[in-house]
Amino acid sequence: MKAYKGVFKKKDGSVRQMVFARIADLPQKFVASKVLGAGSEQKYPKGLELVWDLEADNFRIFNYNTKQELKELEIEESLFL
Repeated sequence: MKAYKGVFKKKDGSVRQMVFARIADLPQKFVASKVLGAGSEQKYPKGLELVWDLEADNFRIFNYNTKQELKELEIEESLFL
């Protein structure tokens, strides 16, 4: 399964490094087990994406607008089953 290691600048100017998976790349069963709000998909401004932070084990926003680095990784999908 695809995952990413990215670095971006946060709103407050600090730099954030994150290892994450895009929601579309996660197993459907895993996504269904997580609460994404009141059952409707939230819209984010252009360049922002809701992702699953693999280190924090929670949803986070990745900012592609201030991206400094982005590397694709391959991880075992069975970690999410």
